[in-house]
Amino acid sequence: MTDASVPGSAPDVVLDPVLDPAIAERLKRDEHGLVAAIVQQHDTGEVLMLGWMDDEALRRTLTEGRVTFWSRSREEYWRKGDTSGHVQLVRSVALDCDGDALLVRVHQVGAACHTGTRTCFEAGGDLGAVVGPDAPAARP
Repeated sequence: MTDASVPGSAPDVVLDPVLDPAIAERLKRDEHGLVAAIVQQHDTGEVLMLGWMDDEALRRTLTEGRVTFWSRSREEYWRKGDTSGHVQLVRSVALDCDGDALLVRVHQVGAACHTGTRTCFEAGGDLGAVVGPDAPAARP
């Protein structure tokens, strides 16, 4: 594996052109080679959206400081905010215990949803689920 220098960056900054194999082997992808990426506001815990990543989108997200997804409808990469200005600045990325979902913690600038709402779940709306009872108090 060779490193590629980043044009216009400091000479000691290099990016791998492929996802780290140790990370890649931990991923459990769907039949299209994608992993779900849950995006969360880093300081409030607010769930902003769900996107999809393949190895290249994850590599870009891990190395560029901005979130990149694979668009299933357009079949192309898209970096959140490039056209809208509503960027997602990466704070951390974690893999769940099964390897089939990512948690991407970000600083969201502007709306996360393409509809203009703060979150995609605001835009989708509450489905009116029955609320379960409060959990019993923990025993000492």
